[in-house]
Parts: sequence; structure tokens; C-alpha cells
Amino acid sequence: MLEGIGIGWLATMTDFFTYLQIQGTRDPSAKGKTFKCLPPLLLALLSLCLSGQVAAAELPGGVRLGGHLKSLNVHVQAAPGGSFPDTDFSSNRLRLDLTGSAGETLDWELSAENLLLYTDPKGSIPLPGQSANRAVELEQSWNEGEDFANRLEVDRLNLRTTLLGVDWTVGRQAIGFGGILMFSPLDIIAPFPPDALDTDVRPGVDALRGVRYFGRGGQIGAVAVLGDGRDNHSYLATFSHNWKEVDVQGLGGLLRKRPTVGLGLAGSLGGLGIKAEATAYQGKNTDKAGGDLHDTFTIAALETWYRFESDIVLLAEYLYNGAGAEEPGDYPRAAVSAPFREGLSFLLGRHYLLLAPSYEAHPLATLSGLLIWNLDDGSFMLRPLVDLSLSDNLVLQAFWNYNGGRDPRPLPSPLPPLPRSEFGSAGSSGGLLIKYFF
Repeated sequence: MLEGIGIGWLATMTDFFTYLQIQGTRDPSAKGKTFKCLPPLLLALLSLCLSGQVAAAELPGGVRLGGHLKSLNVHVQAAPGGSFPDTDFSSNRLRLDLTGSAGETLDWELSAENLLLYTDPKGSIPLPGQSANRAVELEQSWNEGEDFANRLEVDRLNLRTTLLGVDWTVGRQAIGFGGILMFSPLDIIAPFPPDALDTDVRPGVDALRGVRYFGRGGQIGAVAVLGDGRDNHSYLATFSHNWKEVDVQGLGGLLRKRPTVGLGLAGSLGGLGIKAEATAYQGKNTDKAGGDLHDTFTIAALETWYRFESDIVLLAEYLYNGAGAEEPGDYPRAAVSAPFREGLSFLLGRHYLLLAPSYEAHPLATLSGLLIWNLDDGSFMLRPLVDLSLSDNLVLQAFWNYNGGRDPRPLPSPLPPLPRSEFGSAGSSGGLLIKYFF
């Protein structure tokens, strides 16, 4: 979620290192004053990344090392109605990836990621909570609610092998479905928000997955995802096949106790790429606060892709969000509903138009934009972005998120303002994202 907001405030990593070194000398018994998860070795790795001394490498035994360092720095303007003040935050991630083999038929993967989060006002943006798709807690947080907070987690821990013609993966792994680029209704396990800035790495989930491949892009498989409780386990069967130049995908089963079925098609008409996907759900806990809003609901999308003679590429998507609310007055209920909290849906309304043009102005510079338009209440989010390749492994993105729409209606204190549009209730934001890969 942090990667989907924007920036306008820039903090240097040197400032963070200085702060951490000072904090590390204080009395460990002083609450909120020590980052035990950042030992000198980790600080040294961060410094090496910034100085360009770390690169992907092969270690003894055929073990491969890689990773990245990312810094997202954001200024968020106060929300209309005064419900949220101006906010600054800096989200800084160091990720280390290790992969290797144990014999000829068994591969393994291990990844750890450290998040250092600065917020002003302190605690205004919380550290990520426990994922609904993880049964084992391999995370540790420090200084939660303070101006500097930290979280260390294991994001990959899995074994892969082939047995009886089936590719098996067990453990914490990345799982993604669907083919629509902007927001895929088939991507139901751990999808990215439609406004996500950083989609390089999909969050890991605890699962057992088996896939058998056949023919031209065909596969049939099954996956069991273990959640943080029995109600959050998922059991799905999947298939894909290319039939007469049309890619067909499908899935069905139980998604966190919801009976679920989905279908997707992808093809082309001349130079126009076309993708259509839909997933239908049986709602759960609809009679309880925080449950699904509807007894049954469907999330569906139609996306087109086209490259013009000017080399401008345009993605356009119509999205129907059946998990959302029909009226702006019900947006607060949608925001605390199960699909929104689980990351199954990220939008509060029903009908949306998404546009994403891009243009390579220079081999090292790309201009792009994103429009998310709520067709029901007329509000929108517009984000222009500049992507600069500073070197082979260093990328800088600058952007601004402009939110437009009807302001919320003030209510007598202590009641919060009543929303009259989705994006009109949020402040605009902007900033910088720096990504270094090694």
C-alpha cells in the first residue's frame, strides 16, 4: 500500500544512517529508541548499495545473490474536510534474494526484506500488518507508532522440484494469476493495487502448488494457500490453454471461504490487444460488520492495448468492482469490508475507467500517466510520471497524484465528514521513488 501513494518530500539515506547509528548507542531499555534489527552488517550493505559496490553475484556452492534497495519519499496534502493533516513519509526497503540448488532436482529460494519507515506526524502511516495469506509469522517490527519504525520479514522461503511430470513448489512463494496489466480480476491471491508504483516483486504467500504444463502454453494446476486462520485458507484449481490464437485462463475453488470461479480471454484484433476477465464470488459474513457487502459479487474488466504510429502506447480498461458500494455514503462501509481489508478490492465504488498512456521520449527517459475515473460519482485520480534510467541498475521516478471530486460534507463533531465522492475525499500527493538493483 505504501508504494501506491506518491511523494513530495525527499529524505536522504545518509540522514537515516546517522539517525540509526545515534539511536543504536542509546539505552536499549528506552522504549522506541533502538533499532535492534539493523546491525552494523546491514548498515554496511546499505552503504555499499548506494556507493555501487554491491552487485549480483554467485557464491560458493552455486548460490546466487541479488536484491534491491528502494526509497519512496512522499508528501501527502491534507484531506478535504480536515480529516487527515499534511503527511510526509519515507519508505526505504532493502531486499536480499538467495537462490540455489540442492542436487539436480531440488531448487530453493530465500528472500529477506527490511522496511525502514519514517512518518510525520509520527505513526500517521502504520507498518504493514500480518498478511491474510501467511500462516507462519516470519516478521518482526520495532518502534511501531513512532516517527521511525522498522519491519524485518522473510518474503520467500520455498523448495521446488519436479515429480511425476508435475512442477511442485512448497513454502512462501509468489503466486499470480490473470493477464490484464492495470488491474486483473483473476489475480485474486495477492494482487497489486491499480495505482501501484512498484510492481517488481509480488508479496510471498504460504502455499503448496503443483502445475503440469502441456502443449503451447497450456497448464493445469492446483494450489493451497494457508492463511493466518482457518477462515483465510484458499484452495484453487487453475488452467490455461491457447485455442485458435486466443489465450484462455480459468480458476475455481474456495478463496478464504468464498466459493469462487473465474475466466479470462486474451487475443488481438489487428494491432489492438484485447483482454477480458471476470471472477464471481459467493459473499461471506455479509450479516456481520467487516464482512462482505454483498451475498454475491463479481469483479470484471475489459482491457485494450494499442501502439500508435507516434510510438505512444495506450492501455485502457473498464473495471466493474462488484465488491464496492453503489452510493458515496456507503464508502466508509466498503473501506472496512473484508474484500478491501484482504486486498481483494482496492476501490470503493462500482464502475471505473482506467487509462495508462506511455511514451519513450529518450532511451533513458519514459513519460507515462495513469487515470482512475470513478464513473459513478465523477471523481478521479490523475498521475503523471517521469521514469529516468540513471544507470544500468539505478532508476528514478518522479510523479504527482492529483485527486479531484466533490469534497466531503462536514457533520457535527465528533462525526467524521460524509464522503460525496471517492477521490474528492483524499488529498493530492507526489514525490520520488529511487530503485537500485544488484
